Amino acid sequence: QEKKIFMVQGPYPVIRSLLWARGWVEKKFPCKGRVDSQPQQLHGRQEKQLEEEEEEEGDDGVEQGEASRLVRDQVPYFIWTNRCSAFDPQLLQQDQVVNHYARVAAFTTKAGLCLNLQKLPWFDQANPDTFFPRCYRLGDVDEQEAFIEDFHLTAARSLLKVALERAEGVLVGTQQPRKSGEGPGKSCVPHPMAPTAGPGSPLRPQLLEEALQICEQHLGTLRHQDIDKDPPRPSMKGTNWNHFLQDYYRVVHEGAGLTVTGAQRERCQALLQRLAEHLAQMGMEGDNNIWILKPGAKSRGRGIVCSARLEQVLRLAGCCGAPVVRLGEWVVQKYVERPLLIFGTKFDVRQWFLVTDWNPLTVWFYRESYARFCSRPFSLHPSHLDPARHLCNVSIQKQFKPARGWHPQLPPDRIWSSWQLQAYLAQIGQADAWHQVMVPGMKAAVLAALRSTQEVVEYRKGSFELYGADFVFGEDCQPWLLEINASPTMDPSSVVTSRLCARVQRDTLRVVIDHRNDPTCSTGAFELIYKE
Repeated sequence: QEKKIFMVQGPYPVIRSLLWARGWVEKKFPCKGRVDSQPQQLHGRQEKQLEEEEEEEGDDGVEQGEASRLVRDQVPYFIWTNRCSAFDPQLLQQDQVVNHYARVAAFTTKAGLCLNLQKLPWFDQANPDTFFPRCYRLGDVDEQEAFIEDFHLTAARSLLKVALERAEGVLVGTQQPRKSGEGPGKSCVPHPMAPTAGPGSPLRPQLLEEALQICEQHLGTLRHQDIDKDPPRPSMKGTNWNHFLQDYYRVVHEGAGLTVTGAQRERCQALLQRLAEHLAQMGMEGDNNIWILKPGAKSRGRGIVCSARLEQVLRLAGCCGAPVVRLGEWVVQKYVERPLLIFGTKFDVRQWFLVTDWNPLTVWFYRESYARFCSRPFSLHPSHLDPARHLCNVSIQKQFKPARGWHPQLPPDRIWSSWQLQAYLAQIGQADAWHQVMVPGMKAAVLAALRSTQEVVEYRKGSFELYGADFVFGEDCQPWLLEINASPTMDPSSVVTSRLCARVQRDTLRVVIDHRNDPTCSTGAFELIYKE
């Protein structure tokens, strides 16, 4: 009569115990098929398996097991699963609460997020280039062409940066010039007697002039865009891009010599300053032109590759020759080359948020999160673009042991709580960065992603969903959204996640069950940040 019957599919012992404590009774999830609003009749093997599961619960589970048998033919009113396909939304009753919405792939897959954030200006005044590294779906012909053009233009800008840095007497090799543990905006200046050119004879003098002309044409296009909002693409007529890129690779990746005159140095400086006024991502893009290639619908870091060469990206994605996977599944995204590092090591942050309604859009942001570290020191050397240095996913990093010389203040299990991250920021003189820059930026990015897909997601009043967004931070502490995950892992892979994952599940139930019945009750660490 109180409709306190629930179903749980997947490894969620915390959800089970919390619902039992509230006086709810568990109906066992069907062994096969989907959940619907009709009572489930179990026969033969299913009934035997259910009895075996109840026996395995031991003495502590006898009472729950007996209650489960009593509700075997009843309708579950709270359903928690690890995948939306476990039930058919069309068959659910209005009073059944489910932890998923349909069609959320619009923002929980890499390809979906890439596509829909392009449409953000239609729904919001926010600019996705300020929080989402530019991204292209390589299965779309127009986007593939746009990526190739972006790679060319980024190479030209990178050449100007390298020329300017060398002209100013700063050694620019293939590694980012930063000491381990330095905070945002800090870099190490090499010895003043260090050479400014690497192996190989000086390249043709017109290379830098060509890069300057390319960037000047691009700047003209960007100015036209600000006026007309619908610019033509820069033609770059007369540019032999194959030759240009080969020379660019020699300079940037191999350290070949580059002749820079005083006039060219001044032009580089002025042009880069003007481009930065139009390009929001110039500060994070670095000068190595590294891109990250991702399967469009996979998770846990599977299949992700970093590359600084156009031909390799296109080959891996199947744009030429035999495809590794179907072309339409790949997205390519600009790699954040100047991230905030902790003791010379890359990290990202897993941030939870909860959507309890899409009409009106209602979003809750979790006040606690955790940082995930790589296992090797950060490096942009072409031979160091490996997962151990660049992919923070726990499922990837558990394959590696921490590097020799692992800083003693870095966690052995490669996980920090957000409180530990804030303590580190305070140590490096950035005590206010978390609350004034990082958290507000993450909230804005989450809301922008949701608003861009609000018309696509299948709305259902009795549903809710918990998501996990992954962010990396620039040297200025600005957050960059990498992806949003449905059914974020609740695996207690560390001391920190064991505690936090239990808390976020507890507080999710506080919001979706307790708060619905009593708006004055505690919602734990969840903060309501948006309600239309």
